[in-house]
Amino acid sequence: MLCVPITATTTEEFLMDMKAASKLADIVELRLDYINNIKVSDIETLVKAKARPVIATCRPEREGGKFTGSEDKRVALLEKTADSGAEYVDIEHDVGQDTLDRFIKRAGAKVIVSYHNFSETPADAELKEIHRKLAGTGADVVKIVAFARNITDNLRIFRLLEYARIPTIAFCMGELGQISRILAPKYGSFLSFASLEKGKESAPGQLSARELLDVYNFPRINRTTDIYGLIGNPVAHSVGPLLHNTCFREERLNAVYLPFKVEDLPSFINGFKTLNVRGYSVTIPHKVTIMGLLDKLDPLVESIGAVNTVVNKDGKLVGYNTDSTAAVKVIEDGLAKDGDRLHGKKVTIVGAGGAARAVAFGLKQKGAEITIVNRTESRAKKLARDLKCHYKRFSELDKLDTEILVNCTSVGMHPNVDDIPVPINTLGPGMLVFDAVYNPPETRLLREAAARGCRTLDGVKMFVLQAAQQFELWTGRPAPLEHLERIVRTKLAGIQ
Repeated sequence: MLCVPITATTTEEFLMDMKAASKLADIVELRLDYINNIKVSDIETLVKAKARPVIATCRPEREGGKFTGSEDKRVALLEKTADSGAEYVDIEHDVGQDTLDRFIKRAGAKVIVSYHNFSETPADAELKEIHRKLAGTGADVVKIVAFARNITDNLRIFRLLEYARIPTIAFCMGELGQISRILAPKYGSFLSFASLEKGKESAPGQLSARELLDVYNFPRINRTTDIYGLIGNPVAHSVGPLLHNTCFREERLNAVYLPFKVEDLPSFINGFKTLNVRGYSVTIPHKVTIMGLLDKLDPLVESIGAVNTVVNKDGKLVGYNTDSTAAVKVIEDGLAKDGDRLHGKKVTIVGAGGAARAVAFGLKQKGAEITIVNRTESRAKKLARDLKCHYKRFSELDKLDTEILVNCTSVGMHPNVDDIPVPINTLGPGMLVFDAVYNPPETRLLREAAARGCRTLDGVKMFVLQAAQQFELWTGRPAPLEHLERIVRTKLAGIQ
């Protein structure tokens, strides 16, 4: 079930938000602690207005809520909601068994007994002990919420849900815990919370209901849903989930694609094997490092020295690269519009990471003359040596004789949209400038290049092409390229 908490601060706004939430949610949480100067006499009005089942919650400050009044008043508010027709009442684990019994023995509302940890996710054994104690209170539903300090903390929550034998709500808060909110139905959580809209969250890391429904196809997720995802850092602004989940929905595949913000790559790869993730996209900064953690590499990957795609083949993780062919096609198509060709062109590539490796390799294979430039000279030297091409110091950029400039760094990517990867005087009339950054589509680099008479290519087409190849590697099915490019451009236009 999807639950939308109401966090308005006046009864009038509260009633309006309840009406709006009822169009999105299966169940609505009445966060009474958010209402300024709430009175017991307000309760009946709120509960009578419900169009969906409701959970009544009046969270005290000690458990991360807003209520600062007396405990007697807080309990009285919750008792009134139970008597007025609320389907569930959320009671904190530390109120004492006598108070819990008052609600458990009361006719009408079922009881959710809740535990919150805003600093960490306890170890498996401690989580099980907390669950055992909460289940022993006699409540109808157990709720355990922790804070994810590492993305692998989510695995503890999934194991807890698989251990539970009574209805249980469990997830991690924070950005690193978002995947536990999305995957709640897969692992059997009684419900998951999502805000009515951005800015109306009741806890850190809460996604909006529209995002859960429209991007992650939340109602379709179940025990047999296959998991795919993006490994990177950062990942919050990736359009990958929208693109791949659209493909899954249109191809009627029971699968979901998630953003995995990964700081410790080895522990992630090892830990998430237990989830049998079917495939990964790989982005900054892990495209090179991941190679040593996979079971097998495609021959093209061994030549390039970078991975952007992983396929789970019977439990073995196999690395591929779709960046190279995607970038080459974008540049070749851009040149062809003017009757030009890639062979023999002088190309300067800015960057020396995984994307730069893939693009440089692909262009070199097509007969381009490659020069690598990077702020860290030693990395440029190494990449040039590996690919048997040229390199130049970053300070020499304005002296380069180049026909095509390719940015393969993250400089200029959202939200740092005013940054530019090269000095403006590097850009000259007639030069073709390609920026692999796709968010925003028109980076500052491309704006400055166009103003100086350069031809420009944005990174959206490359992003869509490489993602489509990933989708085909994972599923054996082609992706609808033109449709996906329209979706991505529309989404990015809304971000700007």
